[in-house]
Amino acid sequence: MDEVREVFDASTDFTIGLEEEFAILDPESLDLVDRYPELYEAARQDPVLAESAAGELIASEIEIRSGRSESMNEAVAKQEEKRRHLFAIAARKEVALASLGTHPWADYLEQEIIDTPHYQRLKKDLGWVAKRNNTWSLHVHMGIRGADRAIAVCDRLRELLPILLAASANSIFLDRQDTGLASIRTEIFTRTFPRCGVPGTFRDWDEYTRFIDDLKQFGSIVEATQLWWSVRPHHAFGTVEVRICDAQTTAQESTALAGLICAVVAQTAIDLDEGRQVDEPLRGRQIEENLWRAIRHGLDGQMIDFRGRREIETVQMLEEVLEWTGPARSGLGIDVELPERNGARRMRDQLEAGSTIEEIYRSTVEETTRTYSA
Repeated sequence: MDEVREVFDASTDFTIGLEEEFAILDPESLDLVDRYPELYEAARQDPVLAESAAGELIASEIEIRSGRSESMNEAVAKQEEKRRHLFAIAARKEVALASLGTHPWADYLEQEIIDTPHYQRLKKDLGWVAKRNNTWSLHVHMGIRGADRAIAVCDRLRELLPILLAASANSIFLDRQDTGLASIRTEIFTRTFPRCGVPGTFRDWDEYTRFIDDLKQFGSIVEATQLWWSVRPHHAFGTVEVRICDAQTTAQESTALAGLICAVVAQTAIDLDEGRQVDEPLRGRQIEENLWRAIRHGLDGQMIDFRGRREIETVQMLEEVLEWTGPARSGLGIDVELPERNGARRMRDQLEAGSTIEEIYRSTVEETTRTYSA
Protein backbone atom coordinates (compact mmCIF):
# COMPACT_ATOMS: atom_id res chain seq x y z
CA MET A 1 0.00 0.00 0.00
CA ASP A 2 2.97 2.34 0.45
CA GLU A 3 3.81 1.71 -3.20
CA VAL A 4 0.21 2.39 -4.19
CA ARG A 5 0.34 5.69 -2.29
CA GLU A 6 3.38 6.58 -4.37
CA VAL A 7 1.44 5.78 -7.55
CA PHE A 8 -1.29 8.22 -6.56
CA ASP A 9 1.12 10.88 -5.35
CA ALA A 10 2.83 10.73 -8.76
CA SER A 11 -0.41 10.60 -10.75
CA THR A 12 -1.42 13.31 -13.21
CA ASP A 13 -4.70 15.10 -12.66
CA PHE A 14 -7.56 14.48 -15.08
CA THR A 15 -6.01 11.94 -17.41
CA ILE A 16 -8.78 9.76 -18.83
CA GLY A 17 -9.27 6.09 -19.65
CA LEU A 18 -12.43 4.49 -21.09
CA GLU A 19 -13.51 0.84 -20.87
CA GLU A 20 -16.48 -0.55 -22.83
CA GLU A 21 -17.87 -4.08 -22.53
CA PHE A 22 -19.70 -5.94 -25.32
CA ALA A 23 -21.72 -9.15 -25.43
CA ILE A 24 -20.68 -11.65 -28.12
CA LEU A 25 -23.66 -13.01 -30.07
CA ASP A 26 -24.67 -15.37 -32.81
CA PRO A 27 -25.79 -12.89 -35.51
CA GLU A 28 -28.87 -14.91 -36.47
CA SER A 29 -30.31 -16.07 -33.14
CA LEU A 30 -28.71 -13.28 -31.06
CA ASP A 31 -27.93 -15.88 -28.40
CA LEU A 32 -24.73 -15.43 -26.42
CA VAL A 33 -21.81 -17.45 -27.80
CA ASP A 34 -18.56 -18.32 -26.02
CA ARG A 35 -16.27 -16.88 -28.69
CA TYR A 36 -14.10 -14.64 -26.52
CA PRO A 37 -10.89 -16.69 -26.94
CA GLU A 38 -10.81 -16.41 -30.73
CA LEU A 39 -11.86 -12.73 -30.73
CA TYR A 40 -9.17 -11.98 -28.18
CA GLU A 41 -6.55 -13.87 -30.18
CA ALA A 42 -7.50 -11.94 -33.33
CA ALA A 43 -7.36 -8.69 -31.37
CA ARG A 44 -3.87 -9.58 -30.14
CA GLN A 45 -2.75 -9.73 -33.78
CA ASP A 46 -4.23 -6.30 -34.52
CA PRO A 47 -1.76 -3.45 -33.87
CA VAL A 48 -4.55 -1.14 -32.66
CA LEU A 49 -6.10 -3.67 -30.26
CA ALA A 50 -3.04 -5.69 -29.23
CA GLU A 51 -2.84 -4.11 -25.77
CA SER A 52 -6.44 -2.93 -25.54
CA ALA A 53 -8.73 -5.97 -25.66
CA ALA A 54 -9.47 -7.86 -22.47
CA GLY A 55 -11.81 -10.40 -20.93
CA GLU A 56 -14.38 -9.87 -18.20
CA LEU A 57 -15.06 -13.23 -16.55
CA ILE A 58 -17.51 -14.84 -19.00
CA ALA A 59 -16.47 -16.18 -22.41
CA SER A 60 -19.32 -14.39 -24.19
CA GLU A 61 -17.96 -10.92 -23.40
CA ILE A 62 -15.07 -8.78 -24.60
CA GLU A 63 -13.84 -5.39 -23.40
CA ILE A 64 -11.82 -2.67 -25.11
CA ARG A 65 -9.85 0.03 -23.32
CA SER A 66 -8.73 3.40 -24.62
CA GLY A 67 -5.62 3.48 -22.48
CA ARG A 68 -4.37 6.57 -20.71
CA SER A 69 -5.21 9.81 -22.50
CA GLU A 70 -4.35 13.39 -21.67
CA SER A 71 -7.76 14.77 -22.67
CA MET A 72 -11.32 13.73 -23.40
CA ASN A 73 -10.82 14.34 -27.11
CA GLU A 74 -7.78 12.07 -27.15
CA ALA A 75 -9.56 9.34 -25.21
CA VAL A 76 -12.56 9.42 -27.53
CA ALA A 77 -10.38 9.38 -30.66
CA LYS A 78 -8.45 6.37 -29.37
CA GLN A 79 -11.60 4.54 -28.37
CA GLU A 80 -13.33 5.24 -31.68
CA GLU A 81 -10.42 3.65 -33.54
CA LYS A 82 -10.44 0.63 -31.26
CA ARG A 83 -14.20 0.23 -31.69
CA ARG A 84 -13.83 0.18 -35.47
CA HIS A 85 -11.15 -2.48 -35.32
CA LEU A 86 -13.07 -4.63 -32.85
CA PHE A 87 -16.26 -4.53 -34.91
CA ALA A 88 -14.29 -5.32 -38.07
CA ILE A 89 -12.85 -8.40 -36.36
CA ALA A 90 -16.32 -9.42 -35.20
CA ALA A 91 -17.62 -9.13 -38.76
CA ARG A 92 -14.78 -11.32 -40.07
CA LYS A 93 -15.46 -13.88 -37.36
CA GLU A 94 -19.20 -13.77 -38.16
CA VAL A 95 -20.33 -12.76 -34.68
CA ALA A 96 -22.37 -9.76 -33.55
CA LEU A 97 -21.62 -7.46 -30.62
CA ALA A 98 -24.27 -5.98 -28.33
CA SER A 99 -24.09 -3.14 -25.82
CA LEU A 100 -26.85 -3.31 -23.20
CA GLY A 101 -26.59 -3.88 -19.48
CA THR A 102 -28.05 -7.40 -19.77
CA HIS A 103 -28.97 -10.01 -22.36
CA PRO A 104 -32.78 -10.28 -22.58
CA TRP A 105 -33.00 -14.07 -22.48
CA ALA A 106 -29.61 -15.72 -21.94
CA ASP A 107 -29.52 -18.34 -19.20
CA TYR A 108 -26.73 -17.45 -16.80
CA LEU A 109 -26.34 -21.14 -15.90
CA GLU A 110 -25.11 -21.79 -19.43
CA GLN A 111 -22.34 -19.17 -19.33
CA GLU A 112 -18.75 -20.36 -19.45
CA ILE A 113 -16.00 -18.71 -17.42
CA ILE A 114 -12.87 -17.71 -19.37
CA ASP A 115 -10.27 -20.46 -19.08
CA THR A 116 -7.36 -18.59 -17.52
CA PRO A 117 -5.86 -19.06 -14.04
CA HIS A 118 -7.17 -15.63 -12.96
CA TYR A 119 -10.77 -16.21 -13.96
CA GLN A 120 -10.82 -19.85 -12.91
CA ARG A 121 -9.67 -18.73 -9.45
CA LEU A 122 -12.54 -16.24 -9.35
CA LYS A 123 -14.91 -19.00 -10.39
CA LYS A 124 -13.68 -21.13 -7.50
CA ASP A 125 -13.79 -18.25 -5.01
CA LEU A 126 -17.18 -16.84 -6.03
CA GLY A 127 -19.10 -19.99 -6.91
CA TRP A 128 -22.62 -19.26 -8.15
CA VAL A 129 -21.97 -15.51 -8.10
CA ALA A 130 -19.38 -15.80 -10.90
CA LYS A 131 -21.86 -17.47 -13.23
CA ARG A 132 -24.67 -15.07 -12.34
CA ASN A 133 -22.74 -12.09 -13.66
CA ASN A 134 -23.80 -11.98 -17.30
CA THR A 135 -23.85 -8.15 -17.32
CA TRP A 136 -22.16 -5.37 -19.29
CA SER A 137 -21.14 -1.89 -18.28
CA LEU A 138 -19.10 1.24 -19.00
CA HIS A 139 -16.16 2.11 -16.76
CA VAL A 140 -14.32 5.44 -16.71
CA HIS A 141 -10.95 6.23 -15.11
CA MET A 142 -9.73 9.72 -14.25
CA GLY A 143 -6.31 10.50 -12.87
CA ILE A 144 -6.31 12.12 -9.43
CA ARG A 145 -3.03 13.29 -7.94
CA GLY A 146 -2.52 12.50 -4.26
CA ALA A 147 -3.61 9.46 -2.28
CA ASP A 148 -5.59 11.35 0.38
CA ARG A 149 -7.18 13.48 -2.32
CA ALA A 150 -8.25 10.39 -4.29
CA ILE A 151 -9.97 9.01 -1.20
CA ALA A 152 -11.71 12.34 -0.61
CA VAL A 153 -12.96 12.37 -4.22
CA CYS A 154 -14.28 8.81 -3.88
CA ASP A 155 -16.02 9.71 -0.62
CA ARG A 156 -17.82 12.67 -2.22
CA LEU A 157 -18.70 10.78 -5.40
CA ARG A 158 -20.72 8.19 -3.48
CA GLU A 159 -23.88 10.31 -3.38
CA LEU A 160 -23.59 11.14 -7.11
CA LEU A 161 -23.62 7.49 -8.17
CA PRO A 162 -27.44 7.26 -8.35
CA ILE A 163 -27.77 10.12 -10.84
CA LEU A 164 -25.02 8.65 -13.03
CA LEU A 165 -26.82 5.31 -12.99
CA ALA A 166 -30.16 6.93 -13.79
CA ALA A 167 -28.67 8.66 -16.83
CA SER A 168 -27.15 5.39 -18.05
CA ALA A 169 -30.05 3.02 -17.29
CA ASN A 170 -30.18 0.59 -20.22
CA SER A 171 -31.26 -2.86 -19.06
CA ILE A 172 -34.98 -3.50 -18.63
CA PHE A 173 -35.11 -7.12 -19.85
CA LEU A 174 -34.11 -10.39 -18.20
CA ASP A 175 -35.36 -13.96 -18.66
CA ARG A 176 -37.53 -12.82 -21.62
CA GLN A 177 -39.45 -10.46 -19.37
CA ASP A 178 -39.82 -6.75 -18.84
CA THR A 179 -38.49 -6.58 -15.28
CA GLY A 180 -40.20 -3.25 -14.60
CA LEU A 181 -36.76 -1.88 -13.71
CA ALA A 182 -34.64 0.58 -15.65
CA SER A 183 -31.37 -1.15 -14.74
CA ILE A 184 -31.72 -4.81 -13.83
CA ARG A 185 -27.95 -5.08 -14.42
CA THR A 186 -27.30 -3.04 -11.30
CA GLU A 187 -29.69 -5.14 -9.25
CA ILE A 188 -27.87 -8.32 -10.36
CA PHE A 189 -24.32 -7.06 -9.97
CA THR A 190 -24.44 -4.92 -6.85
CA ARG A 191 -26.70 -7.32 -4.93
CA THR A 192 -24.72 -10.48 -5.67
CA PHE A 193 -21.01 -9.63 -5.86
CA PRO A 194 -19.08 -9.18 -2.60
CA ARG A 195 -17.44 -5.83 -1.91
CA CYS A 196 -19.74 -4.20 -4.44
CA GLY A 197 -22.17 -1.30 -4.72
CA VAL A 198 -21.71 1.95 -2.81
CA PRO A 199 -18.59 1.86 -0.59
CA GLY A 200 -18.37 3.41 2.82
CA THR A 201 -16.36 6.56 3.53
CA PHE A 202 -12.67 6.28 4.43
CA ARG A 203 -11.72 9.93 5.06
CA ASP A 204 -8.02 9.45 4.27
CA TRP A 205 -5.51 7.04 2.77
CA ASP A 206 -4.38 5.63 6.12
CA GLU A 207 -7.89 4.51 7.04
CA TYR A 208 -8.35 3.00 3.58
CA THR A 209 -5.01 1.21 3.89
CA ARG A 210 -5.96 -0.32 7.24
CA PHE A 211 -9.14 -1.72 5.69
CA ILE A 212 -7.27 -3.19 2.69
CA ASP A 213 -4.61 -4.67 4.95
CA ASP A 214 -7.31 -6.36 7.04
CA LEU A 215 -8.91 -7.89 3.94
CA LYS A 216 -5.55 -9.20 2.76
CA GLN A 217 -4.51 -10.48 6.19
CA PHE A 218 -7.69 -12.52 6.58
CA GLY A 219 -7.68 -13.85 3.03
CA SER A 220 -10.69 -11.98 1.67
CA ILE A 221 -8.77 -10.56 -1.28
CA VAL A 222 -5.46 -11.22 -3.00
CA GLU A 223 -5.61 -8.20 -5.34
CA ALA A 224 -7.26 -4.79 -5.34
CA THR A 225 -9.43 -5.57 -8.38
CA GLN A 226 -11.50 -7.77 -6.05
CA LEU A 227 -12.95 -4.53 -4.70
CA TRP A 228 -15.89 -4.27 -7.12
CA TRP A 229 -17.30 -1.05 -5.67
CA SER A 230 -19.16 1.35 -7.96
CA VAL A 231 -16.42 3.91 -7.37
CA ARG A 232 -12.92 2.97 -6.27
CA PRO A 233 -9.29 4.12 -6.28
CA HIS A 234 -7.46 2.03 -8.87
CA HIS A 235 -4.18 0.89 -7.35
CA ALA A 236 -2.26 0.29 -10.58
CA PHE A 237 -3.28 3.41 -12.49
CA GLY A 238 -3.54 6.10 -9.83
CA THR A 239 -7.08 6.88 -10.97
CA VAL A 240 -10.55 7.14 -9.54
CA GLU A 241 -12.63 4.58 -11.41
CA VAL A 242 -16.42 4.96 -11.75
CA ARG A 243 -18.15 1.63 -12.46
CA ILE A 244 -21.85 2.30 -11.84
CA CYS A 245 -23.15 2.69 -15.41
CA ASP A 246 -24.89 0.32 -17.83
CA ALA A 247 -23.30 -0.28 -21.22
CA GLN A 248 -24.73 2.09 -23.83
CA THR A 249 -26.50 1.10 -27.05
CA THR A 250 -24.90 3.78 -29.23
CA ALA A 251 -21.35 5.02 -29.45
CA GLN A 252 -22.55 8.60 -29.08
CA GLU A 253 -24.33 7.79 -25.81
CA SER A 254 -21.28 6.00 -24.45
CA THR A 255 -19.06 8.96 -25.27
CA ALA A 256 -21.51 11.47 -23.76
CA LEU A 257 -21.93 9.45 -20.59
CA ALA A 258 -18.16 9.08 -20.22
CA GLY A 259 -17.90 12.85 -20.54
CA LEU A 260 -20.48 13.34 -17.80
CA ILE A 261 -18.60 10.98 -15.49
CA CYS A 262 -15.28 12.74 -16.14
CA ALA A 263 -16.88 16.12 -15.50
CA VAL A 264 -18.33 14.93 -12.19
CA VAL A 265 -15.00 13.50 -11.01
CA ALA A 266 -13.04 16.58 -12.07
CA GLN A 267 -15.52 19.05 -10.56
CA THR A 268 -15.43 17.12 -7.29
CA ALA A 269 -11.64 17.44 -7.18
CA ILE A 270 -11.83 21.13 -8.12
CA ASP A 271 -14.31 21.80 -5.32
CA LEU A 272 -12.01 20.09 -2.84
CA ASP A 273 -9.02 22.11 -4.03
CA GLU A 274 -10.94 25.38 -3.76
CA GLY A 275 -12.11 24.59 -0.26
CA ARG A 276 -15.82 24.32 -1.01
CA GLN A 277 -17.29 22.68 2.02
CA VAL A 278 -20.08 20.16 1.98
CA ASP A 279 -22.21 18.95 4.83
CA GLU A 280 -21.61 15.60 6.46
CA PRO A 281 -21.59 12.82 3.83
CA LEU A 282 -24.93 11.17 3.23
CA ARG A 283 -25.38 7.92 5.08
CA GLY A 284 -25.12 4.72 3.10
CA ARG A 285 -28.82 3.96 3.43
CA GLN A 286 -29.72 7.40 2.10
CA ILE A 287 -27.59 6.83 -0.98
CA GLU A 288 -29.03 3.33 -1.35
CA GLU A 289 -32.54 4.79 -1.42
CA ASN A 290 -31.67 7.00 -4.36
CA LEU A 291 -29.78 4.14 -5.99
CA TRP A 292 -32.92 2.03 -5.81
CA ARG A 293 -34.92 4.84 -7.41
CA ALA A 294 -32.39 4.95 -10.25
CA ILE A 295 -32.56 1.16 -10.64
CA ARG A 296 -36.35 1.20 -10.66
CA HIS A 297 -37.16 4.31 -12.69
CA GLY A 298 -33.98 5.56 -14.38
CA LEU A 299 -34.58 9.16 -15.41
CA ASP A 300 -38.37 8.83 -15.22
CA GLY A 301 -38.76 9.07 -11.46
CA GLN A 302 -37.78 11.25 -8.55
CA MET A 303 -34.89 11.31 -6.11
CA ILE A 304 -34.61 12.60 -2.58
CA ASP A 305 -32.57 15.69 -1.81
CA PHE A 306 -31.91 14.71 1.80
CA ARG A 307 -30.17 17.95 2.68
CA GLY A 308 -32.89 20.10 1.14
CA ARG A 309 -35.68 17.91 2.57
CA ARG A 310 -37.43 17.61 -0.79
CA GLU A 311 -38.18 15.25 -3.64
CA ILE A 312 -36.84 16.31 -7.00
CA GLU A 313 -37.46 15.06 -10.52
CA THR A 314 -34.48 12.96 -11.55
CA VAL A 315 -34.12 14.83 -14.84
CA GLN A 316 -33.97 18.09 -12.88
CA MET A 317 -31.27 16.66 -10.65
CA LEU A 318 -29.32 15.71 -13.78
CA GLU A 319 -29.69 19.27 -15.07
CA GLU A 320 -28.37 20.61 -11.77
CA VAL A 321 -25.38 18.26 -11.98
CA LEU A 322 -24.66 19.47 -15.51
CA GLU A 323 -24.82 23.08 -14.34
CA TRP A 324 -22.56 22.34 -11.37
CA THR A 325 -19.93 20.68 -13.61
CA GLY A 326 -19.82 23.66 -16.00
CA PRO A 327 -16.37 24.88 -14.86
CA ALA A 328 -14.82 21.42 -15.19
CA ARG A 329 -16.40 20.81 -18.59
CA SER A 330 -15.25 24.20 -19.83
CA GLY A 331 -11.72 23.82 -18.50
CA LEU A 332 -11.26 20.29 -19.84
CA GLY A 333 -13.11 20.70 -23.13
CA ILE A 334 -15.75 18.08 -22.31
CA ASP A 335 -18.96 18.25 -24.31
CA VAL A 336 -21.87 16.27 -22.85
CA GLU A 337 -24.75 15.70 -25.26
CA LEU A 338 -27.04 13.20 -23.57
CA PRO A 339 -30.19 12.10 -25.46
CA GLU A 340 -33.59 13.18 -24.22
CA ARG A 341 -34.52 9.54 -23.61
CA ASN A 342 -32.01 7.05 -22.29
CA GLY A 343 -31.87 3.43 -23.43
CA ALA A 344 -34.32 2.15 -20.83
CA ARG A 345 -36.95 4.71 -21.82
CA ARG A 346 -36.56 4.01 -25.53
CA MET A 347 -36.89 0.24 -25.07
CA ARG A 348 -39.95 0.62 -22.89
CA ASP A 349 -41.52 2.96 -25.45
CA GLN A 350 -40.97 0.30 -28.11
CA LEU A 351 -42.45 -2.36 -25.86
CA GLU A 352 -45.54 -0.25 -25.18
CA ALA A 353 -45.91 0.34 -28.92
CA GLY A 354 -46.22 -3.40 -29.47
CA SER A 355 -42.70 -4.55 -30.36
CA THR A 356 -41.55 -7.89 -28.98
CA ILE A 357 -38.49 -8.24 -26.76
CA GLU A 358 -36.72 -10.07 -29.58
CA GLU A 359 -37.48 -7.27 -32.05
CA ILE A 360 -36.29 -4.62 -29.62
CA TYR A 361 -33.06 -6.45 -28.90
CA ARG A 362 -32.34 -6.96 -32.59
CA SER A 363 -32.87 -3.25 -33.23
CA THR A 364 -30.42 -2.34 -30.44
CA VAL A 365 -27.79 -4.73 -31.81
CA GLU A 366 -28.18 -3.17 -35.26
CA GLU A 367 -27.85 0.31 -33.78
CA THR A 368 -24.77 -0.70 -31.82
CA THR A 369 -23.14 -2.16 -34.93
CA ARG A 370 -23.95 0.94 -36.99
CA THR A 371 -22.69 3.50 -34.46
CA TYR A 372 -19.70 1.74 -32.90
CA SER A 373 -18.26 0.54 -36.22
CA ALA A 374 -18.53 3.92 -37.95
